[in-house]
Amino acid sequence: MHEKELRVPLKIAHGHLIACGVCLLPSLNQMTQSADTQPARFFVSPDGNDAWSGRREAPSPGNPDGPFASLERARDEIRKLKTTGALKGGATVLVRGGFYFLKAPFTLAPEDSGSADAPIVYAACQGEKPVFSGGRRVAGWKAVNGHWETTLPDVQNGAWYFSQLFVDGEPRTRPRLPAHGYYFVAGEAESAAEAQGRGFDRFAFWPGDIGAGWHNLGDVEVLAFHIWSASRLRPATVDEAAHVVIFTGGTCSAADWQKFLEGGRYIIENVREALREPGQWYLDRQSGVLTYLPRPGEDPNKTQVIAPHLERLVSFTGDVAKRAWVEHISLRGLTFEDANYALPQAGHSSPQAEVDLGAALEAVGMRNCTLEHCAVTHVGEYAIELGAGCKNNRILDCEFTDMGAGGVKIGETNLEEDEEAVADHNVVSNCLIERGGRLQPGAVGVWIGQSPENTVEHNTIYDLYYTGISVGWSWGYGKSLAHHNTIAFNDISRIGQGVLSDMGGIYMLGAGPGNVVDHNLIHDVRSFGYGGWGIYFDEGASGIVAENNIAYRTKSAGFHQHYGRDNVVRNNIFAFGREAQMMLTRVEDHLSFTAERNIVLWKDAPLFGLNVTGSASSDKFDYNLYWRSDGKPVRFAGNQTLEQWRAQDQDIHSLIADPLFVDPLKDDYRLKPDSPAFGLGFHPIDLSTIGRHTGQ
Repeated sequence: MHEKELRVPLKIAHGHLIACGVCLLPSLNQMTQSADTQPARFFVSPDGNDAWSGRREAPSPGNPDGPFASLERARDEIRKLKTTGALKGGATVLVRGGFYFLKAPFTLAPEDSGSADAPIVYAACQGEKPVFSGGRRVAGWKAVNGHWETTLPDVQNGAWYFSQLFVDGEPRTRPRLPAHGYYFVAGEAESAAEAQGRGFDRFAFWPGDIGAGWHNLGDVEVLAFHIWSASRLRPATVDEAAHVVIFTGGTCSAADWQKFLEGGRYIIENVREALREPGQWYLDRQSGVLTYLPRPGEDPNKTQVIAPHLERLVSFTGDVAKRAWVEHISLRGLTFEDANYALPQAGHSSPQAEVDLGAALEAVGMRNCTLEHCAVTHVGEYAIELGAGCKNNRILDCEFTDMGAGGVKIGETNLEEDEEAVADHNVVSNCLIERGGRLQPGAVGVWIGQSPENTVEHNTIYDLYYTGISVGWSWGYGKSLAHHNTIAFNDISRIGQGVLSDMGGIYMLGAGPGNVVDHNLIHDVRSFGYGGWGIYFDEGASGIVAENNIAYRTKSAGFHQHYGRDNVVRNNIFAFGREAQMMLTRVEDHLSFTAERNIVLWKDAPLFGLNVTGSASSDKFDYNLYWRSDGKPVRFAGNQTLEQWRAQDQDIHSLIADPLFVDPLKDDYRLKPDSPAFGLGFHPIDLSTIGRHTGQ
């Protein structure tokens, strides 16, 4: 299910079926078009030359000509043709397989736009894999006492620093303390006067955990875990007598949820004195020396080592104020990797979801554009960000892996009054989002901020330390632009992993009329402390329908609503929550949610948790099927029997009966034909199209 497969099938570009630029089958309308309205065609190759015409697929020895060497040169040639009026039918840039090192982000501006009937396409040649790297190849290794060393002059002179390293395409780690598990805060310490009221800039540690004499103390990074976020900070000084570490900056808030409380967890990275395990590396900013402890079988003369250099790899640079959009451009079958992240001098601390981090591929004012069969990997922040004014874009069949933060960001945090500045109507479909939060664990797979009418569907989201999909950025019942979003047919698993708390597979926040959570499979959600939920409706979540979802093996519950109003939870399966199966935190004097035609299966835990009361004015249950597989009696809120529960006008038509799943212990939640759930109006949930599919 999680195998990597970059499929680049034959593409249709403005009516042509192409493979490395060879026209295989013209469409009917193409056969009737004149030559000057057909797409211009250019080639890019690692063997190319930007002084050539770009019209040939490969170099021509007899008549020196051939493909371009860079995307920028092809883009500039298209600009030239547009300026002279010679570009009538759009353009296709066919990219040969191989490795391309970017000297700067590939930038697409409004003047690079195509049109609906004449798009601009940058596509991999059939069966080939072009890789665009924002990194640099590290060479010049010398073997010294069992490890490798090389000197990087740009690091020594202050022009370059990096936090990630990739060896033969795999991430390697910096030395950390403790080697496994966590250190724990010994106690709070009063922040400096300039930090008070804005954040926290120090804490007390246990003797021996942090050393004042560590090499390059200012490059050591302390990753301190809060509740749903983590702060990555640099030590400024260490008072070993008082056992207090003081940071160069502080947390982003002075609220209780960002305090360094006694017993709070932290780890320390980039400590040269801890460099001891194969696969670890250390970069000395002062000397420029990079040290690597090789794994067995690695050879300094053969192993490819890449260090990220550029922070951004692709930029779509529209201008919202000028109403200048980047439109009708497609990227197909291209891989982008090795985007850098270097911790700022004051460190980094985010309120939630690492929303203030950027992305390797960033866009402003991008409209009607497509990323298809692309891959983004080995990046220090998010993979893709669709920012202000991004509308009607499609991210299809892509892979986002090994990310310092998360996968896709859509929209912004501010309530924008200018409709043209709002991001909306974007699609993320059939993508793999895997292994995120490697530098900033509070990041999410797909984040939607103040942005309406987006669709996130058929994705596989796996191996994150916080939330899978997050929608909304308004707390309470105030205005929100995150409405009419569809979250459907996603497979979300291995979320949280015991690192952060107050999170879920799908997290909905604020008023969201028209938001739909439908046909999602969510499982193996594990928080550190409280709040490892499958579907999580947080503060003010309202007007949302969650139906046809399956959530199982969640630490806290399959469904939780903090507070909100008029939500509908129907035709779902919630199974084997460790603490409870359904939860409600705040009881209010309006209808919070209606739960109907759900199947709930559990053992060794309560049915309801927190403050599910049975008050018909707050929460309403009916036509549900309940079953405890451990044979113990089913009890409702307040340890009530079904009869007592029904006396409160709850679950009048519901049943306590075995739902007759095919094999729930092996995660097979199909229903047998004689399941009593059908008599309650339950509709079977088809899992065959959930998650990413690579075989079509």
